[in-house]
Amino acid sequence: MARSALGIGISAIAVLLVGSLTACNNTPPSPSAPQNQAETSGKDPVSITLVSYAVTRDAYEKIIPKFVEAWKAKTGQTVTIEQSYGGSGSQTRAVIDGLDADVVALALGADTEKIEEAGLIAPGWQQENPNDSIVTSSVIALVPRDPNLKIGQWSELATKNLKVITANPKTSGGARWNFLGLWGAVTETGGTAAEAQTFVETVYKNAPVLPKDAREASDVFYQQGQGDLLLNYENEVILAKLNGEEQPYLVPTDYNISITNPVAVVDKNVDKKGTREVAEAFVDYLFTPEAQTFFAESGFRPTDPTVFKKFTDQFPAIKKLSTVEDFGGWKKVQSEFFDDGGVFDKVVAAIKK
Repeated sequence: MARSALGIGISAIAVLLVGSLTACNNTPPSPSAPQNQAETSGKDPVSITLVSYAVTRDAYEKIIPKFVEAWKAKTGQTVTIEQSYGGSGSQTRAVIDGLDADVVALALGADTEKIEEAGLIAPGWQQENPNDSIVTSSVIALVPRDPNLKIGQWSELATKNLKVITANPKTSGGARWNFLGLWGAVTETGGTAAEAQTFVETVYKNAPVLPKDAREASDVFYQQGQGDLLLNYENEVILAKLNGEEQPYLVPTDYNISITNPVAVVDKNVDKKGTREVAEAFVDYLFTPEAQTFFAESGFRPTDPTVFKKFTDQFPAIKKLSTVEDFGGWKKVQSEFFDDGGVFDKVVAAIKK
């Protein structure tokens, strides 16, 4: 699996043909270029499909034209990058069920691992790119309904009996990050598992509803007016602010969890279609300073340290930042916390939701 490198700073202009698939229609797109395209022709048009989760759209709509023009200048080849956006879990199922993705950029490493387990991505994909193929990250942000509500510690979510809005981690990838963040706020700062259980039980008992996904949770909070506090991604509230939506939010800096977002080439699909070269070049480009800057401008924490330094005012430093590896990795996390009979089911049983 040879990796393609693509330089940056190329200013030649090329034609961008982008077909956008909606989250409601995850049927495989009809490629505009023939199957089994010659990778090295440099002339015949080539089509690849990016499958990602909903909130990345703003960043990719800036990144894709730059990649297309750079690839055109380097190879003389016109690239069509079709895009499909939706919930990370539903996108994962769609790819497994036949959505012809060349590249997947999902919200959870666990989702990418499911595609690997389905035989579509070769083992070892994490080592194909920098940072174990983590292209961006984020952290949990707290969005209070009352701008005067001040929260200094995670424990106040329970002690102040706040009605917290978060999605159901059985159905939402983002909600799994929220659950781990709440749990780790205890266990990763010196507390016991029993103390963490008590804390999360109190938080979830005070939750008026458990929506199925992050988007629905936002609707419950903003549109339906339920809850005192919304657990959200930092990148989402930053992007909302950049788009003129002034809403108060707090990023807990004493402790937080790194919400890591991986990217991978879908090996079985690119080998079938003959699109490996351009798909790998696109993934390579996502780690360049230019692309990382676009991610940062859309609210994501860039993994390029040089780019990150330019946005330190936007991203507060976290004193204790955990990763999913601190909990044993996604397979252990899924089994221990979210599979039937796991910790979350015990929480639900205890609070009788």
